[in-house]
This record gives sequence, C-alpha cells and structure tokens, in this order.
Amino acid sequence: MESGSMAGGDGDDDEAVRSHPRHAQMFPVLGEAEVARVRRFGKLSHYARGDFLYRAGSLCPGVFVLLKGKVRIVGRDGLGHERTIHTYSQRGEFTSDVTQLSNKPAVVDAHVVEDVEAVLLRPDELSALMVTEADLGETIMRALILRRVLVIERGHGVVLVGPPGNGRLLALQNFLRRNAFPNITLDAEQDADAVALLERLTPQPDDFPLVVCPDGTVLRNPDEGQLATCLGLIPEFDPAFVYDVAVVGAGPAGLATAVYAASEGLSVAVLDCRAPGGQAGTSARIENYLGFPTGITGQALAGRAFAQAQKFGAHIGIPCEVTALHCGRFPLFVQLADGRRIAARTVVIASGAEYRRPAVDDLARFEGSGVYFWATPLEGRLCRKEPVVLVGGGNSAGQAVVFLASQAEHVHLFIRGASLEHSMSRYLVDRIGALPNVTVHTRVELRALEGGARLERIHYRGAGGIEGSMTAHHLFVFIGAQPNTGWLRACGVALDDKGFVLTGPDLAEGSLQAVPLQTSVGGVFAIGDVRSGSTKRVASAVGEGAAVVAQIHRYLAATRQVPSLAGA
Repeated sequence: MESGSMAGGDGDDDEAVRSHPRHAQMFPVLGEAEVARVRRFGKLSHYARGDFLYRAGSLCPGVFVLLKGKVRIVGRDGLGHERTIHTYSQRGEFTSDVTQLSNKPAVVDAHVVEDVEAVLLRPDELSALMVTEADLGETIMRALILRRVLVIERGHGVVLVGPPGNGRLLALQNFLRRNAFPNITLDAEQDADAVALLERLTPQPDDFPLVVCPDGTVLRNPDEGQLATCLGLIPEFDPAFVYDVAVVGAGPAGLATAVYAASEGLSVAVLDCRAPGGQAGTSARIENYLGFPTGITGQALAGRAFAQAQKFGAHIGIPCEVTALHCGRFPLFVQLADGRRIAARTVVIASGAEYRRPAVDDLARFEGSGVYFWATPLEGRLCRKEPVVLVGGGNSAGQAVVFLASQAEHVHLFIRGASLEHSMSRYLVDRIGALPNVTVHTRVELRALEGGARLERIHYRGAGGIEGSMTAHHLFVFIGAQPNTGWLRACGVALDDKGFVLTGPDLAEGSLQAVPLQTSVGGVFAIGDVRSGSTKRVASAVGEGAAVVAQIHRYLAATRQVPSLAGA
C-alpha cells in the first residue's frame, strides 16, 4: 500500500495534524479586523447542527469563514473509511482548500457539529478578495494550498486497486498525482481491504485497475477521462460566453499567459488534456530556472503557476482535450473531444510537443510495464535497487538520470552521439560524470525489446555496428518530442517542415509578419515548444507566455473588441 494508507479502519488524524510543523499556516485564525474585511466580499449564511457545508465528491459552495459554531472535517474514501482531519471551532477560522478557486468538488466532508454562522466566499468572491486584499489573500492562499497537500499526505479520496507494476494503474496514479487529487493504492494481492472488495466484485483480469470513487462508484479499468468524470473534475463552460483569450496547453508557456492575461483583466480559458505543467511538469528537478537556486520539481513549479492563474480568475479546464480550432469567422472556436465548443476573441497555441517514440517493434506493448516516458517518484519506486536503461541526451534526459541514480542500482545512459557536451547543459554533464552508478554508452542505438508480460531484455547496436543486448526491466525514453499540432488542420495555421507553428518574421511575405508571436491567422498566436524556432527551455516558454499578452492587447484594441490594457 502506498504511503498515506488508511488501513486499519476509521480513526482520528486531528491530533497528528495539530502537531504538523506548519499547522499555524495551515489553519490560521483571522482577527476581527480581517473578518470585517472578509465580510465585504461574502454573504452571511447559517447551517443547523447535522447539516453538511459540503461533502466529498460534490461541489463545494466556497470558503466558509466561521463566526460561530463548530465544523468537523472528515476525510473518507469509497470503502467507507473515515478520519477526522480537523475541527473548526474558533471565530475567524475558515474551511476548504485550493480547489475552491476553480469550483471543483470537495475531497472531504464538512459536518456541522454545532449550529454555524459563517461568511460564505464563493469562488469569484474569493478570487476578488485575494486580488484586492493582498496580505489577507496571501494568508488564505497559503492555507488552502497546504490543506490540499495535507489531504494528499493522509491518503483520503479515490481508491485504486490493482497488482503492483500494472501499466494502467501507473498511468492513473500519475494522472491523480499531477492533478493533486488525493488517492490511495491497494495491492490487489496483499491488502485486506482489496481482497474483501474483490470477493464482492469478482473482477476479471481485464477489469484492473479498479477505481472506487469517493461516492462509492466502482470503475473497471477506466481511462483518465472516465476517472475525471467520476471525480467531477470535468469543468463546465458557458456556451454563450466569448473569452478574450483561449489558451490551449497548460505547460509553463500557457500558464504564464493565463497569469498575465487574467491579472490584466482579460477573461481567460485554459485547456489541457492531462495536467498542469506539460512535459516540464514531469521533471524531477529543474535547477537552472531563475529564482530557484536549489532547484524545484516540475510539478511544484506547475502547481504554483496553476494556483496563481486561478487566483486572478482564469478558468482552467483539465482534463479537456482539444481536437480542432475553427477560425473562419468571428469568434474563434476551440473544439473539445466531447463535442463542446469554447468561443474566444483570440487563441494562444501552447500545446507543446508529444513524446517522441523510437521506431522499435513492441515498444507500445511494454509502455507502462517496463517502458516509461517520464521519471517521477512513482517510477522511482518501481525500479528501486534495480538497473535501468535510459535513452536520450538532452536536458530532460539528464535530469531523469540524476533522479533515477538516487533510486536505481545502476543507470545505463544510451546516447547516439559521441558525448553529452553537445546536447546537455554543463551542470548536468558534470553531475552525471560524478555519479558512481551511471554509465554513459556513446554511439548506441536501441534496436529491439524482448519480454512477456513485462520488459525483460533490450537489444542495441553499438559503435562500429556491433550488436549487443542487456537484461533490463525498466527502459526510460527521453529522445525529444514532436509538435502537438494535429488539431490545427481545420484552421490552416502555417507550419514549418517539421510541423512546428510559424510566427512573425518566419511567415511568408504579405502575411502577419509584424507581430512576433502571431501565426498566419489573425488573432491566433503561438508560444513555447510548439512554436517554430523557439528556445526549448522553461524560462523561454514563460517569457513568451508573458510577452504574447501585450500582443493580444494590441490585437484586441486594433480590432476594437476590447479596450487596450497594455502597460497596465
């Protein structure tokens, strides 16, 4: 069972929470002056003993600032386990976690123990307070973020059941982890709760992994979309509303656009099919990003940007897969896989790139059961004390090598070139060179994979055409990416010969060359890794995400769609 397990039945985490080193920041108490400031934004509400302010799996109305009464917060899962996390009883305490910025379902129950009088801050009111009352907003924001972390650590929420190493199970774990949704994993063969559940459900082998949602609904081998629907993560969009900006992709570039555009008063929708952060979100540690001298994980960086965008009122839809852009008339329309359309005055293409897969037979068969395209703590646990092979010579590969070397017995790095110096940052080259359990194999090309239910052996061709093989149960592939631009076909946005989006000076004569980040279609911009000629770095992506907002302001002003706010 993963850490945070609730094995052993019901219980009480309240005492353990009170001893948490950040308890005071997690559960601050607002003073009378601060409560008075809050009351300007919210509405007074009353609840009787026995009521619920909200329940796990249902939408929470917002943040409740307690004036009098008592509220018990209870974490529970679909198996019926419950634990008290915290009890609010002091005037000035407030409920909820960071999901209230995006009007997502609660992951805990808020049970009214004594009649409650409280100020209710709905999501839009909460966002307004955070922007207007910066110091008070900082206190509330920090608490809401820390509470979500606490619930994740305690293991409340959705229950996953499956055999260890199952590829589909790993994919769902990664989806939940990257979307900061609390979960617990039970070993289908060892855990008593899992065994009891399986006796009742009698699943077939193809039914794994099983998922038990907080409301008790059981899913059999769901995909990420089905899981998101069960958890209530799919957002609602007003089909009649026209956004100023629709951003496709929630990587560093797209999130930067969301933060700057929303903070300057533009209405923003951000859409991503998987999770915040894009490929950067899977990085074990980014050490060359300005302002973080000790480094920061990609997920932590993405999580902060995600919360920041919501703070300013950006409407973020994850997971929402975009399948087409329709740009023949005003407004522009972004088409979603479920048939919905999002209307916008401008569109920012920040869809990044998809992991490139080597042309090796049976690669797809081993994905999730020996072949991986990112290296997170989940994969680190799977390969602990075992040798691994990693293919790739760029910075992402280097970051993965450094992380995996701390977990695996040995890391064999395969690169096609003669050395790492030509493709990887110097600090990573030096660090890899100092690791005793890393071997760099130069001029090596992956040829074939071998195995039954899981990967057993890899075959390669070395320098001089010499064929070789190596026993390996874990292969990590970091050979770059290809642009995610297939969804642009209906719009006809100009691409280069490799499929990246052309912008500004790279466009043909007579087109929209004067605007550096605008594509061949007016009102459609491209930023980050998906843009032809862009620098493939997190800092560069963030810079383009900020810069495009000024160009959007100018476009909207020139077309008299909204007044310009450039320079605000």
